[in-house]
Amino acid sequence: MRVTEKGQVTIPKPIRDKLSIGPGSEVAFVDRGDFVELVRGEAVHDSQTRREEISKAIAAMRGSRDFDGLTTDEYMDTIRGPRDDLDPR
Repeated sequence: MRVTEKGQVTIPKPIRDKLSIGPGSEVAFVDRGDFVELVRGEAVHDSQTRREEISKAIAAMRGSRDFDGLTTDEYMDTIRGPRDDLDPR
């Protein structure tokens, strides 16, 4: 597809149908680094809100657990107990 002098593009019908995009629908172009993604407007808001919620939750938990130098496997053993289905070698 080509971009017009006004910077417009036509969204192909199969994509409009798949995303339920019709006259008056809001869409957004989201920069994903190496490519740009077309999403329905409400999907952008929902994903941005969810990302912000997750970031806040991670920030709130940051530093809340001291692993005392345990490796991941050692820590998992402390919360689950040792695995008896592995060869003890």
